[in-house]
Amino acid sequence: MAKTALQFKHNDREVAVFVEGGASLLTALRDGIGDHSPKFGCGQGGCGACTVLVDGEAHLSCVTLAEMVEGRSIQTADGLKTGAALHPLQQAFMDNFAAQCGYCTPGMLMAAKALLDHNPQPSRQDVIDGIAGNICRCTGYEPIINAILSAAAGGAARRA
Repeated sequence: MAKTALQFKHNDREVAVFVEGGASLLTALRDGIGDHSPKFGCGQGGCGACTVLVDGEAHLSCVTLAEMVEGRSIQTADGLKTGAALHPLQQAFMDNFAAQCGYCTPGMLMAAKALLDHNPQPSRQDVIDGIAGNICRCTGYEPIINAILSAAAGGAARRA
């Protein structure tokens, strides 16, 4: 199958890759660019481990065709930090022990960022609804919810 040239913005820098027809955005990010922060979980869009932001909206990269992001802006968990400085959401996850095995963490962070970007002062129920598509098998969700609420209280959306 022929490869297609694909250009998009990845974590605020322009990139160009060649992708196989029908390749997922997850494959383009991991294999084409080397960004391993989005995780392969279920491959069917049911776990949220691969969540990234496409033009600021949460998308499941395992079920998003790579060709659909031509010319768009993609943000992954790897793009949250600034140099060595963690994003306030990343810091809140650390402070609230919201990551145990860490496999779901990149997807949770991106779902949380999308939520806070659209709703800087979410209620507890807003947070629960905002991460509903992301599965965590370790924490029981309470530390994750608390971390997101903590980041919101500290103004994480305004600093990102």
